[in-house]
Amino acid sequence: MFLAGTPSIAAASEQDPEAADSPLVVAHRGASGYAPENTLAAVDKAAELGIEWVENDVQRTRDGELVVMHDTTLDRTTDVERVYPDRAPWRVSDFTAEEIARLDAGSWFDEEFAGARVPTLEKYLDRVGAHDQNLLLELKSPQDYPGIEGETLKELSNEGWLDREHLRDRLVVQSFEADSVRTVHDLEPAVRTGFLGTPGTDELASYAEFADQINPRHTDVTKDYVDAVQAVPGPHGEPLEVHTWTVDDATEARRVAEAGVNGIISNVPDVVRDATGG
Repeated sequence: MFLAGTPSIAAASEQDPEAADSPLVVAHRGASGYAPENTLAAVDKAAELGIEWVENDVQRTRDGELVVMHDTTLDRTTDVERVYPDRAPWRVSDFTAEEIARLDAGSWFDEEFAGARVPTLEKYLDRVGAHDQNLLLELKSPQDYPGIEGETLKELSNEGWLDREHLRDRLVVQSFEADSVRTVHDLEPAVRTGFLGTPGTDELASYAEFADQINPRHTDVTKDYVDAVQAVPGPHGEPLEVHTWTVDDATEARRVAEAGVNGIISNVPDVVRDATGG
């Protein structure tokens, strides 16, 4: 199946009949089961595993730089408490990009990754592009960063990610905040978008005005729900897609694949790929 304009089911069948029935696999925060999440090392690991899609999270520093970080605070995945002990609660938005660049974002995961940094979105895009990978970009807590939708789109444009090739089959922007997804669609209607959550089936038509994907937690996935989502045409005239998260076990990967999801987001994407043929 396909994500953001990747080959249609029919086209995939001609190339590989088994691939047509297999969900696309996305490396969650990079291959974060094997390398520190949202770092360049995690992107590299996903590439090493042969995973073509990576997912990341974007936030904004105090001085307006876009950085790749999941939590709104820095303490879980960096050594910020040691470097800046007097600045609790260590919110991303309270630090400049230069201050964040000093932090070790790898040692918490494994000393093998000591010295890994929190990447800027610019550096992250460069690395993903260097591997010829594709990107599922999440706007994290956009309500805390007014205007981040336009700023992210500007960065994507500056780095060449809003050209025809990327818009057709290499980029999706998603968020848990429906208003943020709608804003991205309104600002750049050609960009594929996803809503993270499980709207009721009676709400799907309204979400389809601005979202190409409905991306629920894996525990919410049923075949009936997937069928209902995929029966609704999205803003680009194609059926809405379902990309579920975060699946790290082969049994659950096979279950959601059998339910018909278009994609599976995983910290261990090779496990999911091997279980589903994705």
